[in-house]
Amino acid sequence: MDPSNLVRTEASQSLLRPGTANPEAELATLEPSLLEYWRLLLKRKWTIVSCVVVITVLVAIHSFRATRLYDAVGRIAINHQTDALGLKGTVGGYDEEDYIVNLDTQAKILESDGIALRVIKSLRLDQDPRFTGVPVKAASRAIPLGSSGLTPAQENGLLGGFHGGLTVKVIPRTQIVELHFLSTNPNLSAQIVNELANAYIEQNYQAKFEATDTTSQWLSGKLTDLQLKVETSQQRLVDYQKEHGIVGVDEKQNIITTKLDQLNKELTTAEMERIEKESLYRMSLEGKPELLPRGTSVNESPIDSLKSQASALESQLAAMSTQFGANYPKVKELDSQLKALREALQKELANGAERYKATYMAAFEREKLLRDAFENQKQEANQLNESAIQYNLLRRDYESNRQLYDGLLQKLKEAGVAAGLRSSNVQIIDQARVPMAPSQPNIPRNITTGFFLSLAGGIGLAFLLEMLDNSVRSPDQVELVAGLPTLGMIPSSVRMTSSRGLALKPLRAGSQIMPHQESVETISYLRPQSQSAEAYRTLRTSILLSSWGAPPKVLLVTSPLAQEGKTTTSVNTAIVLAQRGARVLLVDADLRRPSIHKAFGVPQRPGLSEYLTGNISECPITPWAQLPNLHVLPSGGSPPHPAELLGSALMNNILMEWRKQFDHIVIDTPPALSVTDAVLLSVQADSVILVIRSGQTTKQALRRARQLLAYVNSKIIGVVVNAMDLNASDYYYYYGYYGKKYGYYYKSDKVDEQLPQQ
Repeated sequence: MDPSNLVRTEASQSLLRPGTANPEAELATLEPSLLEYWRLLLKRKWTIVSCVVVITVLVAIHSFRATRLYDAVGRIAINHQTDALGLKGTVGGYDEEDYIVNLDTQAKILESDGIALRVIKSLRLDQDPRFTGVPVKAASRAIPLGSSGLTPAQENGLLGGFHGGLTVKVIPRTQIVELHFLSTNPNLSAQIVNELANAYIEQNYQAKFEATDTTSQWLSGKLTDLQLKVETSQQRLVDYQKEHGIVGVDEKQNIITTKLDQLNKELTTAEMERIEKESLYRMSLEGKPELLPRGTSVNESPIDSLKSQASALESQLAAMSTQFGANYPKVKELDSQLKALREALQKELANGAERYKATYMAAFEREKLLRDAFENQKQEANQLNESAIQYNLLRRDYESNRQLYDGLLQKLKEAGVAAGLRSSNVQIIDQARVPMAPSQPNIPRNITTGFFLSLAGGIGLAFLLEMLDNSVRSPDQVELVAGLPTLGMIPSSVRMTSSRGLALKPLRAGSQIMPHQESVETISYLRPQSQSAEAYRTLRTSILLSSWGAPPKVLLVTSPLAQEGKTTTSVNTAIVLAQRGARVLLVDADLRRPSIHKAFGVPQRPGLSEYLTGNISECPITPWAQLPNLHVLPSGGSPPHPAELLGSALMNNILMEWRKQFDHIVIDTPPALSVTDAVLLSVQADSVILVIRSGQTTKQALRRARQLLAYVNSKIIGVVVNAMDLNASDYYYYYGYYGKKYGYYYKSDKVDEQLPQQ
């Protein structure tokens, strides 16, 4: 059955069954789909078994005969490159974010030809028969590696063999790299892995030394040039400093700048002092002693003393005047004393004004001198600033050259130390051990893998063959492809041959006697209890119940193509209808390749063609002696235009007469797709039966035959599936009752030794 039709078959069945709009019903419609697949696998079981057995056996044979290979494993750790001397920028410094990329790079270095040649040279693998596969005597004549006589072809051969067995794996999320080597000798595998790790570490040392040595040579050359630059820039700075009178190393220590700052400070102080002296002088000119500042208690000024005495006398005078009056002698005395003090105070104020003027003028002159000196110093400082621009440029050039020289000198010393220090960031974690058992081939794994792959391949091949199989095999496919019911299923039978023959009643045809021979065409009569006979009786029941009222009289039997069993179906259908007691006429309307006369042992001529062409006046209908109510009309000779004869009015008239004489008329016609004879006769038949051969008739042929008959409104009552193998797995699950359930009721009858004689 076609896997592509499995789901469609279930869909069509679900349309025929109402009331499936619920989960239980939907589940029920899905279950047969799984059975379809299971039946398909059972049907193609020998294909699957053959595929599994052949592939598994081939895999097993190959595994047992394969060369034993031993895998030695070693592990190294590639750590972050650390520099104990702080020598940055040289070999070995890696950024953290680039470390994963660096591990992959180191893995490729381990797989490089340079490392491989180191190992081959160190272990002399070019002369080792375990590696080269060359016998010992021939290996002794091998050219040593690295000599001028080694050809590129020999070198490529050694490298190819080495890389073919080497595998380098970076373990994820670690700094560990695994080294694998696969060879036929376990000791050689371990030696190569260990030597590979040592060669990689040695190359790492050498690369670092060469890089450091190159750095030292470059630094030495650069230092000579820098030393000359430092001396030149220093001399230019000194000369410029002397030429422009710049004293000091920098601006902070320059004398001119320092003097300018000091003059600026002194000028500010003199200016404040002059302002203070000027304010005192102006207050002294106003003659108000109370406005002048008072002296301290230790050094009290005369004006302050006079002011104190005048204040005391004023207090006494006020008190005495209040008590004794203005004319009191003591009051007058105090008044005279107060006047004398005031005169003395005025005199002292006049003398103080002269003193304040003198101090003011001294402060003014000092400020003027300082301002002149400051202006002169400022002009000198401006000239210095103009010279300092070039001075600073020269000084910075000198300082930068000096710093660069000192830094390179330090690096040169560090590089010299690092060149003599043997340090590496590569560490051997596990030395390779000699493997005790071969890693390849893994026979159980190979056989298991081969079994499951062959099983999957066999199942896929089974589905592929089923998809490529375009034939119709089951009644379900008939209903799906043609939309016609299945009237019956005829099991496949082996053509019966008898060594002794079978002497049935001879049938007389004129003066000739045609002996009947046992064949499958008359199996319903010869073996009435066989499975095939029962299948034809089932077909008879389907035919009789195919129409309402009365059963069909004219039955036309055809097939899409030749060799599909239509003649056998016609003969046995006529026999089982006659066995029921009805008068049956079997007409051989296949005027091109007739065969009914052979089945019944009657002469081919005269027959239907002679009657239709007018050579004879009556149809030569012959009753069959074994079933007198079964009559046979042979085809006769092959006419030049059979289709015109079968579609003639004479054929229509003779059918009308036969309807009155017989209960059933079974007409055997040519294939519907080969010629048009069957299509022409189908319009005159009550029922049309299509016969197909299981596993031979294609879906296109069945569909096309059904369409041709439907175009002329033929009454197709169904399809007979012929030559079905009911013991096959797919048919057994469909129709198991044909095989074992009801097999008890069937038996292969033996032909009686004594048959009725004429």
